[in-house]
Amino acid sequence: MAKSFQAIVIGAGIGGLTAAALLAHRGYRVLVLEQAIVPGGCASSFKRKGFTFDVGATQVAGLEPGGIHHRIFSELEIDPPAATPCDPACAVYLPNETEPINVWRNPQKWQAERQRQFPDSEPFWQLMANLFRYSWAFQSRDPVLPPRNLWDLWQLTKAVRPDTLLTLPYTFLTVGDALRGYGLDDNLRLVTFLDLQLKLYSQVDAEETALLYAATALGVSQEPQGLYHLQGSMQVLSDRLVEALERDGGKLLVRHSVDRIFVENGKAVGVRIRNLKTNQVWTQTADRIVANVTVQNLMQLLEHEKDENLSIQNPKSEIPNRMRGYKHRVEKLPPSSGAFVIYLGVEESAIPAGCPPHLQFLYDYEGPIGENNSLFVSVSHPGDGRAPEGKATITASSFTDVRQWWNSNNNYEDLKRKYTEEAIARLSQYFHLTPETIVHVEAATPRTFARFTARDRGIVGGVGQRIPTFGPFGFANRTPIQNLWLVGDSTHPGEGTAGVSYSALTVVRQIEAKS
Repeated sequence: MAKSFQAIVIGAGIGGLTAAALLAHRGYRVLVLEQAIVPGGCASSFKRKGFTFDVGATQVAGLEPGGIHHRIFSELEIDPPAATPCDPACAVYLPNETEPINVWRNPQKWQAERQRQFPDSEPFWQLMANLFRYSWAFQSRDPVLPPRNLWDLWQLTKAVRPDTLLTLPYTFLTVGDALRGYGLDDNLRLVTFLDLQLKLYSQVDAEETALLYAATALGVSQEPQGLYHLQGSMQVLSDRLVEALERDGGKLLVRHSVDRIFVENGKAVGVRIRNLKTNQVWTQTADRIVANVTVQNLMQLLEHEKDENLSIQNPKSEIPNRMRGYKHRVEKLPPSSGAFVIYLGVEESAIPAGCPPHLQFLYDYEGPIGENNSLFVSVSHPGDGRAPEGKATITASSFTDVRQWWNSNNNYEDLKRKYTEEAIARLSQYFHLTPETIVHVEAATPRTFARFTARDRGIVGGVGQRIPTFGPFGFANRTPIQNLWLVGDSTHPGEGTAGVSYSALTVVRQIEAKS
C-alpha cells in the first residue's frame, strides 16, 4: 500500500474499533483490518428472514454517565446508542424451580431479593458490595494493570486511594474462599447461583473466580450502573465507532486478514495482509500495531518462518528471545470455553407474558454449567428492532468444550443437530416452542465462531479470571515486543464490551505517552 499509517489495528471487534477510533480522533493515521464481512466480532449481528440476531454479546454495561462507553462516545463526539436498562438484569432459574432469582437493578430491591432467596448470606453480599465500591472507584481513575514500565506504574499509583488499600487483603482470595469464611460453601442454591452468574462474566465458577473480579462482575448490574438492552442490535456499537473512525480519517478494510506480525530488532514494524476477496497479499509497515486478538492468536501471528520473498524480514530467532516466557504462559493456560448458540425466530405467542430480556437456566444440579445443561437466553422485545411485528427472537447460548467440535472422530453435522434439538427441547420447558411458532432456526458452534471471528478454535470470553490471570497478574496491554499492544478480553479488565473498551482506552493512553 502506498499510503503509510501511524497505527495498524488487527481486528475490528469492539476493543479494536474503540482503540482505532480514539487514535484517529487524536490525530493518528489509522488502518483497521478485519477478516469478517462486518465489524464487531462477537458483538456483531446478522439478519435472517426479517429477524436480527446478536451473534454473541447481547447486553452492554457502561452507557450510564461516567461509564466507559459514555466516556468514549463523549470524547468521539458521537451520540450513544438508544438503550433501555435491563431490569431485572437476569432472571435465574435453578433446577426444578418455577420462581426465578431476579437480579434487580435497584440495590434495595436486589438486597431484599437475595435475602429472601438466600437467608443468612447478607454478610457475604455486604462484603461484595464494599469490595465493588472500592474497586469501581479505583477503576474509574484509569489505573494501568498490570504495569510494565514506569509510566504504567505511575498511572497505577495515581489511582490508589486509602480505600483501595482495603482491598489488598482479598487480592489472593477466590469467591469460594469467601463463601467458606462465612460458612456458606454448603449452600447449594447460593453456590449454584454464583457459579452460573460468574461463568458468564469470568469464564470460571465461584471456586476459581478471583474475589475482587467477582465483586465488580456481580455489582455492575445495580444502579447507578446497570446492564442495557440496545435498540436495533448490538451492531449499533460498532457502527457508531466505524462512523467516528472514518469521519476522523481512519480506514477500515473488511475481508482483509493479517497472518503475520513482523519484528525487527525487538520492535514490531509491520504486518502481512491478505485480501480475502482477491487473495492478493502484501506487507504494510506501521509505527504501532494494536492486536485485537486472543493471546493464543497473538502467538500464532508472531511465530512463523522467515520469508525471503517479503519486503520485511522477520528472523524467527528473535521471537523466542523476547516471547519465550510469554509463549510458555499462554501454553500453560487452562483450556478456554467455546459457545454453542441457537438463534430462533418465533411468533410472539411463543414468548410468555412478562418475559424478562435475559434469563439463565440450569436444568440439573449434577450436570455441568454448559453443554446445554445451562442456557443463557436473550429475548427481543416488541419494537426493539430485532423482529418483524408479531414476532420475536430468542438467542440461547451454552458453554461447550471446543475440543469435541474439532475432533475428527465426531460427525460435526450430527453433533450440531443433536445440540440444536436438545436446546430446543430445554427451551420448550419455558417458551411455547412448536413447529407452528418457530419461524427460523440456526445454530453456531466453536467452528462457526472460528470462521467468522478468527478466534483460536472459536474460544469465547477471554482468559478465565482466576487469581493468576486477573487484574495485576493478568496479560498486559504492552507485549514483550516494543510497539506491539494487545487489546481485548485477554487483558484487564476482561470480557464484555465495557471491559474491552477499557483495555482500548489504556492502549491509546500508552501510545500517546510514547509520542
